[in-house]
Amino acid sequence: MTGNDAASPDTALEPFTLEELLDVLAEFHAEPLPPEVALPDALSVLKQRSEAEHSACKALLSGDEDVQRLASLKVWLDQEFDRLAPIIEVRQDRLRPSRWYMEYSDVRLCDNGRLVVAQSAAQDPQPFDYPEMADPGHDLASLRVELELRGEMTLSHQALDGYLRRSGDYELARILSLLQVIEAMAGMRRVLQRRFTSGHERPALMAETMNAFRRYLTLAERHAEFRFPPLVIGVGVSGSGKSRFTKTLVGRLGAVRLSSDVQRMLLHGFSPQAEGDGLPADIYTREATDKTYQRLATCAGILLDAGYMVCVDGTFLERGQRELLRWQAEARGLPVLLVSFEADDETLRRRISKRAVRNERDESLSLAVLAAQQDAFEDFTDEERLHLVRLDSTADNAAETLASLIEEHIRVL
Repeated sequence: MTGNDAASPDTALEPFTLEELLDVLAEFHAEPLPPEVALPDALSVLKQRSEAEHSACKALLSGDEDVQRLASLKVWLDQEFDRLAPIIEVRQDRLRPSRWYMEYSDVRLCDNGRLVVAQSAAQDPQPFDYPEMADPGHDLASLRVELELRGEMTLSHQALDGYLRRSGDYELARILSLLQVIEAMAGMRRVLQRRFTSGHERPALMAETMNAFRRYLTLAERHAEFRFPPLVIGVGVSGSGKSRFTKTLVGRLGAVRLSSDVQRMLLHGFSPQAEGDGLPADIYTREATDKTYQRLATCAGILLDAGYMVCVDGTFLERGQRELLRWQAEARGLPVLLVSFEADDETLRRRISKRAVRNERDESLSLAVLAAQQDAFEDFTDEERLHLVRLDSTADNAAETLASLIEEHIRVL
């Protein structure tokens, strides 16, 4: 059985790749609840889980500094519950009867042949009273905590970007830091419980336990930090390289990538993995395009509010489209960068022709779309040029250049 195969409870799975795991997670969380299921108050459920994790950790700690750091984290949690209460409450209909990994005896994640994370429903050293229903974001939060604890930041960034793209649940970003702090506290509780259930009090074991506890605690504190994320708007016609190069920002800089193609499909009820040739023409009307850019702006605002760097990938042929997105950052006092992806006409046509052949599309129609985009492009205004960098996507090391340009732009603002 592979990671893509269905499994029943208590079934041990072959290792997942991250892409397989995210596919299954998004599919699991999208399953509708039976109509007879009564939904509890989402805020109460989350508060109870947080209180239980904090109380369990506090009871097992003795060092003054550790106790104080945990107390400071509790203050932050209480403040976040007050601030995010309306958002948590409206997510009530997203609650699910159990967390996904608890349906399986063993969930393992591999990357290029190496085991990265192993999670199990039996990982708690002592019985813990999990809520019967929980926000599905706990699964993503738990995965990211375990990845980051192991120094797998690129995979953590890819997990966030990939799950949001598959699920379309961008509102989750608003509460994800809160969930990640709670899941980090769960990690603290488990390592402390293992110490007291091992039956040994060797100094080496105690030092190892407290080191693991503080790694989780430091991670929780990092997720509780306030962030000033930038907005990067990728501009360019088909074949300019924007999609290929903006993907590099996910793993390197931790950006969440918003693609106009993906948001267009989600708006019309199609899977982001759907093939373009099978999509109806009416999702490309002027009205549909306007709605797509409105959705891009809405999702960008949500992610910026949540403290995540956003990279938007679209043609952005019109100044109004660029302004709509730019305003999301400027209205929040956040930095914004326009990246113009550029290539000579010969390269653009060659890329478009190659893509058409590969995807078995009409080459002449694809080239006609390119010509129409070039004709429709509205040049950058003087105000836009204050935020603009131009990237030659045919240059060597263009991906590295892009990441460096963004990092430099963020530093000087």
